[in-house]
Amino acid sequence: MSEQKPGSPESAQASGPPADAPPNPQSPSPSQPPSPGQASPEQVSPVKETAAPRPPAPQPGPYAAQGAEPPATPAYLHAQRQRAQGAQQTWQPPVKRPGATAKLRPAAPPLIPLAVLWAVLATAVLSALLLGDGLGVNLLIVAVPATLAAAFAARAAGRRLRPWTATWAVGGLALLAVPALLDAGWPTFLAVVSAFALGSLALHGSRSWLGVLMGSVGTLDSVVPGIRWGWRGVRERADDSRGRWGTVVRTSAVAVGLLVVFGTLFASADANFADLLGRLTPDVSIVDGPLRTFLFLVGLVGALAAARTAAAPVRWDGLSVKPGKPRGRMEWALPLIVLDLLFAAFIALQLVVLLGGYDKVHEQTGLTHADYARQGFWQLLWATLLTLLVIALALRWAPRGGSRDRTLVRSVLGTLCVLTLVVVASALRRMDLYVDEYGLTRLRISVAAMELWLGVVLVLILAAGVFGARFLPRAIAVSAAAAVLAFGLISPDAVVAQQNVQRFEDDRTSIDIDYLKDLSADAVPALDKLPEPQRSCALRVIQGELRGSGSPWYATSWSEARAEEILRKRPANTDRRTCYGLGTDGVREGERDGYEQDHDDYDPY
Repeated sequence: MSEQKPGSPESAQASGPPADAPPNPQSPSPSQPPSPGQASPEQVSPVKETAAPRPPAPQPGPYAAQGAEPPATPAYLHAQRQRAQGAQQTWQPPVKRPGATAKLRPAAPPLIPLAVLWAVLATAVLSALLLGDGLGVNLLIVAVPATLAAAFAARAAGRRLRPWTATWAVGGLALLAVPALLDAGWPTFLAVVSAFALGSLALHGSRSWLGVLMGSVGTLDSVVPGIRWGWRGVRERADDSRGRWGTVVRTSAVAVGLLVVFGTLFASADANFADLLGRLTPDVSIVDGPLRTFLFLVGLVGALAAARTAAAPVRWDGLSVKPGKPRGRMEWALPLIVLDLLFAAFIALQLVVLLGGYDKVHEQTGLTHADYARQGFWQLLWATLLTLLVIALALRWAPRGGSRDRTLVRSVLGTLCVLTLVVVASALRRMDLYVDEYGLTRLRISVAAMELWLGVVLVLILAAGVFGARFLPRAIAVSAAAAVLAFGLISPDAVVAQQNVQRFEDDRTSIDIDYLKDLSADAVPALDKLPEPQRSCALRVIQGELRGSGSPWYATSWSEARAEEILRKRPANTDRRTCYGLGTDGVREGERDGYEQDHDDYDPY
């Protein structure tokens, strides 16, 4: 069967009336001319015509007589026609381009499970009831339903528990035990921030440098999506089960009513039961309404964000940094070798001092032990930090040609790490000399702990050079969390008090009571060993704060409970006049302006 061309007679004939159209007696056949007595189609009046008008038949082209095919439409004319047709179409708004992190986001999670909703609600209610009175074991209590909400959401999304996820989760919960044990605010703050970072890492499961860095705060990215996810789930479930929601509300109302009625009767019948019930039940008043509402919203939003992250985490490992341009061996190695030689010369002098050559240094410089230590510690701390920066930049531009380049990089940077470890030891030795001379303080123990952790990081870098750097980002994150946990568990305030008390017992010369009275309740067991009147002057402020706190059991740390027990057996009874004679007025630093002298109007001035 031959194909019909657009300009052929067959196509013209095919374009005529359809086969099922009725014949027109007035229209002549196309093959016969009209007779003399018959009018042509042009002369027929349109009024008398009953059939619909037909379009004129196409005229054969100039190529039909020659039997040749017409030429194809040129490409540029076809493109013009396509553009003209596109311009006539209806205008559509431009499509919004995906964001920078769109490729890192997985598909939308399924409908929020009912177990997740109940766990989120429990987190919000416990946050409103428990977190308004301070920090203690209540943080762990609130973290339990939030963790369950994330676990239920991850299981519904098909995610399984991995070893590193369990490591981050257990570490975060362990860090939340620090507020339950200690009263000091500064290690508690470090522990809470680190616990949030580990919890976020547990939800994301990151492993690269950028993944660990962004994953530690990545839960904040799910705050708004988590609210939308939870609202959509509540709305759809409310539409599907309105009758069941009414049953739940009625059942809860009946249970609460029974607890209130019978709890009131039992409390009025037994004073001991009333005291126990008062200690266990949170004290909620109308005055605390705005604060409780805010804490409810914080718990609700935080739990929803954690569950949303567990169901569909952002893959921060997809972020990558373009590696630096490899340098030549000589260009790369020469500055680092010079730096290694400088470190070696400095360390040689430090070894002379540390091994007993301090007298010679004292003769040349005239510096005492304390001045020598104070002058160099901070410089060595900054030298350690800058060395880590130099190592990171050196790895970025290191030569990557083959095994010889890898050997060169490991040799040069490994030598630098070992020499920096000696610098860390020298800095810690200087701090030890300074503490022996002037005693331990919060700042000194904090920077010493930081210097010690930097030494651990250098050891991990050395291990990565030998065994590979695959686990280095996560290993450094684990070391940081372990350092914060250890720093909290040793109770820095207790260590500071114990060291100063020991120095006073050794020489019986002086002790800075004005500084020790500003410590937290963690220091009470150590300060209790002081003789009178130093003991009472150091404990007066802590005793007043503990008696006036009135914190419930869930907002009271173990250190506070132990301090209350000690001070109940042996209260601080020394008057303020005696404390003035020891160089302290029994008032916490920063509270002297406007301070009321209770019944003691002694004025040392």
